[in-house]
Amino acid sequence: MHCPNCHGTNLGKIGHQQYYCWNCFIELTIQNGTIHVHEVEEDGTLSSLDDLFSEDERTAQ
Repeated sequence: MHCPNCHGTNLGKIGHQQYYCWNCFIELTIQNGTIHVHEVEEDGTLSSLDDLFSEDERTAQ
């Protein structure tokens, strides 16, 4: 699996089907074969970045 943002493979597992990209500091969640991309805000909340990527870019491989 690779990060849809930086295309790197430096991902750490943080939970069940949840990963963190150490290159661009975003959180990835896989649901039904689709990667959901989130930015972690200063207060710890998540903001969706899904609208920045096409369906093809967010397909888990």
